Amino acid sequence: MPLLDAYTVADLLDEIGARLELSGESPFKVRAYQNGAEVLRALKLPLAGLVEDRKLKALPGIGEALAEKISKLHRTGSHPLLERLREEVPDGLLRLVALPGLGPKKALRLREDLGIDDLDALERAIDDGSLAKAKGFSAKAAEKLKHALGFVRASAGRLRLNDADALLSVAAAELRAQPGVTQVWPAGEARRRCETVGELCVVAAADRPERLPAKAGPGERVRVLAVKPGCFGAALLCATGSEKHVAELNARAKKEGLALSEDGLTRKGKAVAAPAEADIYESLGLPYIEPELREGRGELDAKDQKARGKLVADADLKGIVHCHSTYSDGANTLEQMAEAVRAMGLQYFGIADHSKSAGYAGGLKEDRVKRQREEVDALNERYAKEKAPFRVFHGIESDIREDGSLDYDDEVLANFDYVVASVHSRFDLDEAAQTARIVKAISHPATTILGHATGRLLLRREGYKVDLEQVLAACAKHGVAVEVNAHPVRLDLDWRWHARALELGAWLSINPDAHNTEELKLVAYGVAVARKGGVPPDKVLNALDAKAFEKHLLARRKRWKK
Repeated sequence: MPLLDAYTVADLLDEIGARLELSGESPFKVRAYQNGAEVLRALKLPLAGLVEDRKLKALPGIGEALAEKISKLHRTGSHPLLERLREEVPDGLLRLVALPGLGPKKALRLREDLGIDDLDALERAIDDGSLAKAKGFSAKAAEKLKHALGFVRASAGRLRLNDADALLSVAAAELRAQPGVTQVWPAGEARRRCETVGELCVVAAADRPERLPAKAGPGERVRVLAVKPGCFGAALLCATGSEKHVAELNARAKKEGLALSEDGLTRKGKAVAAPAEADIYESLGLPYIEPELREGRGELDAKDQKARGKLVADADLKGIVHCHSTYSDGANTLEQMAEAVRAMGLQYFGIADHSKSAGYAGGLKEDRVKRQREEVDALNERYAKEKAPFRVFHGIESDIREDGSLDYDDEVLANFDYVVASVHSRFDLDEAAQTARIVKAISHPATTILGHATGRLLLRREGYKVDLEQVLAACAKHGVAVEVNAHPVRLDLDWRWHARALELGAWLSINPDAHNTEELKLVAYGVAVARKGGVPPDKVLNALDAKAFEKHLLARRKRWKK
């Protein structure tokens, strides 16, 4: 069999970890497999070379035992431990554990008490009322699981955008190595930068397209649309746009006496010279529409085209804020994080470690806040002497308490350059209470940015119930920027709300929520979904240069002191 790539081996490590957890193994051992999977997905070098050169143990957190398992999985696609666990732990239990609010202990209790070992059995138990009567459950718990079941089923088969990108990158590399291939480009939801992706697709142009495989990439999960070079633009356009966007283009083409298909643009059966996507749009009397916008949400309308200006791009960002360091739950020091941002060619870095209520994440008590401020000041003193000055801003990610107050008293809060206010607890409040809580935090004069507005974790949990209209209006009223959390697990605020936030007059801030230097690069995903939301650079807080950003923060602090 062919050697498995790093991404596929990572999936198998995750499977081992999940099955071990269900078999009652220690959390420490389970986490070792989960960490190993994360390390493999972040690899920049081919796994084959690391295995061949016996360099797996040089990777963080990979010891002798885990290196052996990775090597065997890479070479054979299996391992005796995985085979044993597959016999001992039913597949259905794995799917049960994926339900929000149902961990391994409860899943095992369901199997022992009610014989429930898969999603279908759980649904039957919910519907016939037996789950609500079971020990440790209730009618309310059953209703929550019913909702969670719908969420998990709707998410089945979908990938987060960064995971889709990884698979598509491997598939594209395979195709580019084929003889006669001239162009290869990802398409579909991934190219539109949707937050999660169902079907994976690439378009490939080749002299002999019939010789290309129909599937490519790890596990042959990526569909290949192979065409002749002259058809590449039309094929890419048709494979990229949503069904509604492509249908609207076809309707417009018909009015112009044209026909659009993956084979190209034609008039009465004769090809119209339109080799690239931009040429096709021009032939249809349209400006070029960026891939992110091709959702069939009015982007073809003349009014929308006129109102739409330049979309924010990676190069527009002048700084990165809302990041974590070893002061709380980050993996790199404050200086290492700052230096990494500086190496990206940016002008400033904003640290925002967790506040004291976040004990689970090493939140900073007042004495450590003071020590961190001293380090920030020392770094700034050093950077001020450089030819290309760089600035570190001292912030905090303050927990929003249940009553809507922020961590620390006002005297401590006033000493931060900026404050990111975020909800990290009591996701179960009803909509009215959750909304009031967040609005109160927004109204506090120390709050600069509202962090991950709904608390969602893509494909893992839905956001808490909140009236976003009220929240965004409050942000606009109090001059608080709304975060576009760039971490691919969050991508929150959802892009569908970006335009409304701008209409109300709120700023957006594109933040990676990075916990190590590698995660700083995730800011690109925030830019991608902001573009999808139609966000221009002049509405992005951290697109301000260092002087303008500092001026903005100083103005907010002066207003507070008045």
